[in-house]
Amino acid sequence: MDILFILIPLSVALALLILGALGWAVWRGQFEGVDAEAERILRSD
Repeated sequence: MDILFILIPLSVALALLILGALGWAVWRGQFEGVDAEAERILRSD
């Protein structure tokens, strides 16, 4: 039972860290133009 007092806050902190990293990536524009790279492969230079 004592392990739950460690694991639950640890899992909440990890989930918040993951959400923060995802939010940072979206805010910085990492997911803009996802189709551009796929189309770039198909175009011949």
